[in-house]
Amino acid sequence: MFLSSSPETPRKKMISCRFVTMDLSSFESICVFLISQALLALGIQQIHVGQEMIGKISAAGQLMQCSASLDVLFLLDGSYSIGKGSFERSKHFAGKLCDALDVHPDRVRVGMIQFSSTPHLEFPLDSYLTKQEVKERIKRTVFRGGSTETGQALKYILHKGFPGGRNSSVPEVLIIISDGKSQGSTAVPAMQVKERHITVFAVGIKFPRWEELQVLASEPPERHLLFAGDAEDAANGLYSTLSDPVCTATAPGCKVESHPCERRTLETVKELAGSYVCWKGSKQPNAVQASLCPFTRWKRVLIKHPSRCFRTVCPAAKLSLECSVDLLFLMDSSAGVTLEGFLRFKAFLKRFLQAVVGQDSPVSVGVAQYDDDIKVPIELGQHKDALSLTKRIDALNFSGGRTLTGRALQYIAQHGFRSSPVFADVQDDLPRVVVLLTDSKSQDSVAEAAKYVKDQNIFLIGIGSSFMRAELTTVTGNPQQTIVYSDPQDLFNRMPELQRKICSVGNPEGCQAQSLDLAFAVDASSGVGLENFLRLRRFVRSSCLHFIINRDITQIALVTYGSKAHTAFALDTHTSSSAVLQAIDQVPFLGDSASAGSALLHVHRDVMTVQKGARPGVNKVVVLLSNGGGMQGAAAPAQQLRHNGILVFVVVIGDADRDTLLRVAGSPNYLVHISSYEDLQYYQGLIIERICEEARSPVNLCKPNPCMNQGVCILGPGSYRCQCHGWEGPHCESRVLRGDSPRSPALPPRSYVQWSPRGLQHLSRALQHSKRQMDQRH
Repeated sequence: MFLSSSPETPRKKMISCRFVTMDLSSFESICVFLISQALLALGIQQIHVGQEMIGKISAAGQLMQCSASLDVLFLLDGSYSIGKGSFERSKHFAGKLCDALDVHPDRVRVGMIQFSSTPHLEFPLDSYLTKQEVKERIKRTVFRGGSTETGQALKYILHKGFPGGRNSSVPEVLIIISDGKSQGSTAVPAMQVKERHITVFAVGIKFPRWEELQVLASEPPERHLLFAGDAEDAANGLYSTLSDPVCTATAPGCKVESHPCERRTLETVKELAGSYVCWKGSKQPNAVQASLCPFTRWKRVLIKHPSRCFRTVCPAAKLSLECSVDLLFLMDSSAGVTLEGFLRFKAFLKRFLQAVVGQDSPVSVGVAQYDDDIKVPIELGQHKDALSLTKRIDALNFSGGRTLTGRALQYIAQHGFRSSPVFADVQDDLPRVVVLLTDSKSQDSVAEAAKYVKDQNIFLIGIGSSFMRAELTTVTGNPQQTIVYSDPQDLFNRMPELQRKICSVGNPEGCQAQSLDLAFAVDASSGVGLENFLRLRRFVRSSCLHFIINRDITQIALVTYGSKAHTAFALDTHTSSSAVLQAIDQVPFLGDSASAGSALLHVHRDVMTVQKGARPGVNKVVVLLSNGGGMQGAAAPAQQLRHNGILVFVVVIGDADRDTLLRVAGSPNYLVHISSYEDLQYYQGLIIERICEEARSPVNLCKPNPCMNQGVCILGPGSYRCQCHGWEGPHCESRVLRGDSPRSPALPPRSYVQWSPRGLQHLSRALQHSKRQMDQRH
């Protein structure tokens, strides 16, 4: 398979390289010639590689960014032989190369000269201080016209040096864009340039004269001859050569490889077409002689130049998003993040989506960007494949306004998720995830906006550099939902972590598909206060996002307590995450004195029971959230819960007697003592992990006792049975009737029915239905 290119269909994606700054004072100066000619026809360079290798070359481009100390001077051919159209393509290619240069007065400086009959300085290297300024100036360069005097342009460089440069104290890069068909000699000035330790890259567009370009290029020519018709590939080749010695290797696992390639030149030559009868003079006077004269015609001949091309390849990340989520990336495009940061986020996003979005991927992806304004250029689910997504991401432009992250978050919560369900009567209940990419402190408040987002049942993940850690934690509400990188390369190393966090929403990392009955007992007393109660309520809410809530996997109940306990909702009340989250938001503050003992006793008697939806054969956990008040008398009901196989996890915020807390928790492993409510969010990951450990532990089918009305649970190998007295039914749920009243013929008064875990959940539902029927009779 060939990788070919044509100026007619230039690729929009930019291959760029990531390089680490190093001491370059001992290295040679570098001169880059990008020779271009854009004619309308076929591409003239083919790299003989397979599609997989093409993908690896493209993947490498996402990491390329040269931050070395470097002076770069573009030398554009503005002659008539190039023409205005090809000149514009040359400008485009020069701008693409700038994308991978870290333009800064102390790092990469860029200048430009246009040449035709004479060279003309467009702007010196010290004129512009940012990448955006350089690219804008290149766009404004006007075509001049004239003859192609490449030799004169080289002599100008030899005489003047690099205007605005650093006098060869750093490597010098000269980028010449020409058709490679000079009207004067280039051999001597090219040799003099190379004698000054200048490395010359000759880059042609369309059908350049490769023989002349080879004279210009440094040795070995296969590393320094490039084809600019495919800007992506040529940039990769250029930076692959610069990676050693000017810049270091791109990234772990990436390497420069050589591939067979073929370059072509289109030449116009004479060929013999045949002969015709012509009349020639004769030695005899007044006589002519008939003869055959040759007939020639002009013909265009394609001359092939077999060679090798060197490109950087990186292994494609082996990731996948096999979880079903609605995923929206919110990308900072403000002045604070800078153009360089914005381009880095674009590159990260493209490479991540290329790695995780497959043809059958169940995830729906959207992209938004913000500064003063918020735009959603890629609506959720608009594109289903990575190629179309990356093309749209390439088209995103840096805007550079104020950093209004709070406003952007609120807008996205209201307008970002507009996906409609497949059927009108079926609600789309997929988890909704926003990934915030920012590297600039917000100029508006993010706390209230983040709370609003979470209130809309949206899961937040924050990505930024280390100095953004505190603000990202405020946005997400949980440090476990933030990704902080130390340097640009570290950002790309965090892709697997992002993939795990995204899929932990719809398929929690800790519990996976382990069944669990979970009850929260929340202190709503005056000792906690309204403000802290709301924090506890938000903590419960965000914790619920880590579980798959339905009848078969996780059931959740919520109890609030002051002096008395109240069931906000039972285990079997809600069967979806959205219903549980909405119910949590409605739980009121109580405000009287606290009694943790009455709350635990209430959980034991009225929550963790078969009648209230507890499932036999499923692990059970109670999480007690308190300020430490009202703990006297809580140890006995806590022990009673543990005796019945129910784990009690105690989370206390503020000052409290540790010995008392340990008696309630039963073990230091199930006690978390936190100094302030502000720090509660930092412990959520630990608490969820401990809960899920319990969900994976072996189950005693007789604890808690599944038998009602004082029935005795008798444990068997992988099953249990209920021994009933005066009651009947699988769980002693029906009173034995006297006289002529009908009674189930299948079960004697003392029932011995065995149950295995396989059918327990269905049985639990049947019992709840039976209980409702009994209540209706009475």
